[in-house]
Amino acid sequence: MKIVLVSDLHLVAPGESLFGLDPLKHLEDCIADLNRVHADADLVVFSGDLTNDGEASAYAALAERLADLAAPYRLMLGNHDDRAAFAAAFPQAPMQDGFAQCVVDLPGFRAVLLDTLEPGQVEGRLCETRLAWLDGALEGGRDTLLFLHHPPFAIGVPSLDSSRLLDADPLFYVLRRHGNVRHIFAGHVHRFAGGIWRGIPFTTLRGTNHQSALKLDGPHAVSFEAPAYALVLADSDGLVVHMHEFPT
Repeated sequence: MKIVLVSDLHLVAPGESLFGLDPLKHLEDCIADLNRVHADADLVVFSGDLTNDGEASAYAALAERLADLAAPYRLMLGNHDDRAAFAAAFPQAPMQDGFAQCVVDLPGFRAVLLDTLEPGQVEGRLCETRLAWLDGALEGGRDTLLFLHHPPFAIGVPSLDSSRLLDADPLFYVLRRHGNVRHIFAGHVHRFAGGIWRGIPFTTLRGTNHQSALKLDGPHAVSFEAPAYALVLADSDGLVVHMHEFPT
């Protein structure tokens, strides 16, 4: 099984820049690289902050570029996104109870994509409706990979950890009850990080435009490390995650 994880596109209106960079051009470069070497992927997950300000023109540009992506994909939402504008641009996107979340069954694993967007809030939230949906999605005991925008865990960067998922405990109670989530993947932080949270391995990754500086104290700072995506390979023996800096 091969999954590609792309995060934090932060698209703006076509022709505009963000931090002196062109997010749309970086997305085009990312898609070109995926088509060149990973057209056989079982799934490409775009894990939130698809746009920087939820602009309709940015979602329209995303829809146009994704028409060129060879592999099947699913889209998730982050705190920079607008649920209504997203739904208007992607009317066929899976929605559950008004949230952009879904289950995808893949060879050997179930992928669960969970919506953590809370409008007007930088931090992530999980209401009772989303937790109940997750509870149902984990039924059956299949080995599961959980994808969400906001990490429920800290990565040791205080300026990022302060805006993680606020409902980490209720999330963990659901995961512990089922015991079949083998890995958690999150965006939001714009940094490669890996570790174990309450017994569950996790991975976070860079964005496709700008990154977050590795500062263990003080205010948040943008950095300009190369954009990248994650390549997840899994079989009956286990799972490995590669980080790949795509050419721009």
